[in-house]
Amino acid sequence: MKENIIVNKSYQFAIRIVKLYIYLKDEKKEFHLSVQILKSGTSIGANIEEALGGSSRKDFKAKMDISYKETRETLYWLRLLKDTNFINIKMFKSLFTDCEEILKILTAIINTLKV
Repeated sequence: MKENIIVNKSYQFAIRIVKLYIYLKDEKKEFHLSVQILKSGTSIGANIEEALGGSSRKDFKAKMDISYKETRETLYWLRLLKDTNFINIKMFKSLFTDCEEILKILTAIINTLKV
């Protein structure tokens, strides 16, 4: 099977988000924001996987659009976690950079579809 960059990057990012959730919950005793970022950060890859199984080009694009929106939401939660001192700047920059990269790839994919 051919390597799919967006599938791999979103999956690896989801793993990092799960680890962030565990850190926030166990170390920082943060229970609301951690759930929010867990949902949006893992939803990115889940929707990409759904898109790959889409029944049509329109269905594929719709799921990619959802992934794009979930990525934007995740960027929001990362900024909020940084600005409320739940994560340090090093952790923020690393996760934010990965998330922005996923957003750029999704943007390129969506722009080529134009259904």
